[in-house]
Amino acid sequence: MRILGAVLVTIAMLFAATFGVMAIGNVLFGGSQAVAPFITVLVLLLVYAYRRFVSHRPWSGLRVTLTWWALPQVVLGMVVGLAALLGANAVSVWVGVATWLPPADVPPLMLPLAIVVIALKASFPEELLFRGHLYDTLSDRLSPRAVLAVTTLSFGSIHILSQSPASGIAEKLLYVVMATALGLLCGAARERTGALWMSVGVHNAVYLSQLFPTRGIDYGVQLILQAAALVLSAGAVLSFPAVREKSQRA
Repeated sequence: MRILGAVLVTIAMLFAATFGVMAIGNVLFGGSQAVAPFITVLVLLLVYAYRRFVSHRPWSGLRVTLTWWALPQVVLGMVVGLAALLGANAVSVWVGVATWLPPADVPPLMLPLAIVVIALKASFPEELLFRGHLYDTLSDRLSPRAVLAVTTLSFGSIHILSQSPASGIAEKLLYVVMATALGLLCGAARERTGALWMSVGVHNAVYLSQLFPTRGIDYGVQLILQAAALVLSAGAVLSFPAVREKSQRA
């Protein structure tokens, strides 16, 4: 019951922050999406309050320390995630279940800003909750593999409510499978690096891959190929030795 409770609290904090930002945007800014990045602020406040007054766990357990290797790990995560997703999309086009569309027209100087906005809107707050707070909370009770499994499955399950191109119950379930595979890769990055940054980069890759969009002919098959590529990438990441605690403090 403690494990289920930890999962439910994490999901509740995500929903509370999401609907809180939506309410602020609707009431104060006429429904503007410009306030979406403020979800990071609300998640930080909720996680801080819960860990400070309820669970009494140290902030350091979230593994969000700003060090010289934080940015390189974010970049590494984006490279790994993009390689998996764009590779899967290329295979999808090759087998005839998708077609390429023209690349998104984003000025190069705007790309760093777009990456930061994406991180603040979705990648960082979700990773802070699942690979930060929940991962740390479960680490005292479960083995590393069990922690990876629980955080992965709980992260994937919430995506049944996500807005996506999926239509029909079969595609929506396959979208959950793909999101679960994404969670596995993010969790593998968290486990091997001992920090949150690479998982944020992996998560960012989902949105950056849309700079090279495809039109789905059989979106369900494309989702299966994406999930397979993400799982294979997670296996590759887990094959590397974990970063030692001593190295993290350098």
